[in-house]
Amino acid sequence: MRRRTVTSGGLDEVLDSLASSPPAAGEEAPAPAAARPRERDRDQQELRTEFEFELPRGYVDDEGQVHRHGSMRLATARDELRPQIDLRVKENPAYLSVVLLSQVITQLGTITDVHAGVVERMYATDVAFLQDFYRRINSEGHTHAAVTCPLCHGSFEVDLSGGRLGES
Repeated sequence: MRRRTVTSGGLDEVLDSLASSPPAAGEEAPAPAAARPRERDRDQQELRTEFEFELPRGYVDDEGQVHRHGSMRLATARDELRPQIDLRVKENPAYLSVVLLSQVITQLGTITDVHAGVVERMYATDVAFLQDFYRRINSEGHTHAAVTCPLCHGSFEVDLSGGRLGES
């Protein structure tokens, strides 16, 4: 039996070389390229780790500038564990969402250093929006929600990350 080592060339190159080389004595011929599993739907199934959002009201910074557009990344296990040892959370468990959101919001308008102080000064409606947004992207993996029109009872999907007024 021949051994092959996978190097930086990757699995595809090894599979291609196995398919093109003749089998050694006593070995079976490899499956045809079309029959062996490849990185199916790689282009369709790329892992999306950052999601854009638009706050309903917006964060007002010290200079009076309103920041509404931002992005949030998927949370890691460390992100969820870190607030448990934070003294502010131990003193007030309601502070957990402030610490957690400050870790996963990667940008808010022109602000790239989003810390707990920024989240603390957000309007309650924006914090509630971000909590729901966090839950959606981390448990469901997307920002779309199925809704039903109360008038015509038609079903459709909306993107909760927003964009223009009335979309978030």
